[in-house]
Order: sequence, then structure tokens, then C-alpha cells
Amino acid sequence: MISRTTARAVAAITLAWWFAAATPAAAQDPLPSWNDGASKQAVVAFVGRVTKPGTPDFVPAPQRIAAFDNDGTLWVEQPLYTQFEFAIDRVKLQAAAHPEWKNTEPFASLIEGDVGRALANGEESLQQVLAATHAGMNTDSYERIAREWIKTKRDARFKRPYSTLVYQPMLELLDYLRANGFKTFIVSGGGVEFIRAYAEEAYGIPPEQVIGSSGRMKYQMRGDVPELLKLPAVDVVNDRDGKVISIQKVIGRRPIAAFGNSDGDLQMLEWTASGKGARLAMLVHHDDAAREYAYDRDSKVGGLDKALDVAVAKKWVVVSMKNDWNVILPKQ
Repeated sequence: MISRTTARAVAAITLAWWFAAATPAAAQDPLPSWNDGASKQAVVAFVGRVTKPGTPDFVPAPQRIAAFDNDGTLWVEQPLYTQFEFAIDRVKLQAAAHPEWKNTEPFASLIEGDVGRALANGEESLQQVLAATHAGMNTDSYERIAREWIKTKRDARFKRPYSTLVYQPMLELLDYLRANGFKTFIVSGGGVEFIRAYAEEAYGIPPEQVIGSSGRMKYQMRGDVPELLKLPAVDVVNDRDGKVISIQKVIGRRPIAAFGNSDGDLQMLEWTASGKGARLAMLVHHDDAAREYAYDRDSKVGGLDKALDVAVAKKWVVVSMKNDWNVILPKQ
């Protein structure tokens, strides 16, 4: 017979082992790539507030909507937006079939390799190239071509496929939110079909939860097979206040959390932050030239000017990539 003291010790050890085995998540850091600073603490505190039943800030799971910008928020956007890099390659591939492009801007400059001159008219040039190079194929073919390009095309600086140029801290944040009952959406100025080609695999976000800019389409029959044909015209530009309008049209709920990195996300963050109850508005600030890029107010790609001032004034969370993230890209 064992002594009463020994029995109590065995019971205590058994209970401790059972508790540790039964609650492994409690001992794990859900955001290991985030340094333990104010930004990380704000995220964890917010999630704790909205998921604790019986408290004033509790939000039922169906109302836990989180909206994420894509370019510069979930993956690299410098030195050019990834979709534009894709479009440049499409211009080169399609140039032989379009001899008129040799004398038509911005296509002539792209064929010659002068991207700066091609973008002299800013967004207008960008939309023109995207519309022309993404048209003429059905949606299934486009998705296949885009997915293959993203998986195989390597970025000039990092020498990695674009599919791997996602931010590890943001992947962890997406997982953390979903583990706590959030539904995560992408709300981007990028092309919706382009993002849908990789978003589920890269971020765990299905196509129906991706909102983006879109071109016009035409339903037609090819023989006895129906298809959606992409046309050379822009239908919706999902940027700035367009993001708020799209959120209302597509989701029908105001997000309680929104994440962006540029002035193009300002209205979405304002809309989210102005709702009742606990809210989280966050900007990713690119300030790490050594590990990624450093840019904000004067950048033509992902410019962050007014939104940064508003974020500081309204005490939104501004994430410093240099100070708040101990890892930027996932290991290959």
C-alpha cells in the first residue's frame, strides 16, 4: 500500500500531465512571427474582447468579419504590383499577334522594356494594359494560366516564386482569427480573377471570399459548351471608397477588423473603425529595406500618406515591419 503523501503526489502529477495534454493551444503562441510589442498585444486583446461571452464587447461568430487588403498587406507589392508583372509578361507573349502595339502606348514602352515610361499616365496605363492582356480567354483558361505563372515565375530580388512572397506574420494572423470564429475576406484593388487563382492555396481564403476589381465578361456558347469570356474593358475598380461599397454589396456586414497598408485602404479602415463596439483597424508600414522594402508617402506603388496621418490621429494600430515582425517571408 502506498502512503497518502505518495498518492497525493501521483495524483498531482497525473492532473498536471492531463491538463497540459488537454490544452496545448494555451501554451502555444498563435503569432510567433510577431514580436511581443504593442501591435501584437492589440491584436490579442481585441480577439479576447470580442470572443468572450457575457461581456459588453462580445460579438457573435457570424458577425466576426475581417477584411484584408492584398497587395502590400498579405504579400509583396514592390517594385511593381504582381499582377502588373504578370501583365507585362502577357504583353511580350501576345506582341506578335498585336503589331499595332509597337506604335501604341503604353504597350510600345513595355515591349522595349521601359516600364517607367509605360506607367507615365499612372492608373490609366495600368488599367489599359490589364484590360488588353487579360481579355480574349475564358475564365477557366485565365485561372489556369495565372496560377501556373504565380507558382513558377520568380521575383527578381528574392529569387522566389511569387506564390511564396506572402508575409508569414499575416498568415499567422489569418489562422488566428479563423481559429477564433472570424470569417476572413480579401478586399483588394487587384483583379478578382487573378487573386482567386491563388488565394485559397496561399491564404486559406476561398474564391467566394475574395472581392476585387473586375473586367467585363460575356457568356457564350463554344459549340455546345458554355463559357465566360473575358472582355477588354474594365467593369469595377475596387479601390478607395469602392472597397466600402463592395463590402456592403457583397458581404452585407460591416467588418469589425480591417487590415491595409496604403491610402487605397483608408476608406475601408474608416468604415470598419466607425462601427459600434470593439473595432480593430491596422496598417502595415513598410519600413524594412533590409528584409523587404521601405516606402510610404512618396511611393507610386502602395503609397501611404494620408492614411498614415489618420491612423496616428485616431490611434489605429500601425505595424512596423522592422520592429514588430521577427520574420517576413516563410521559409522555403
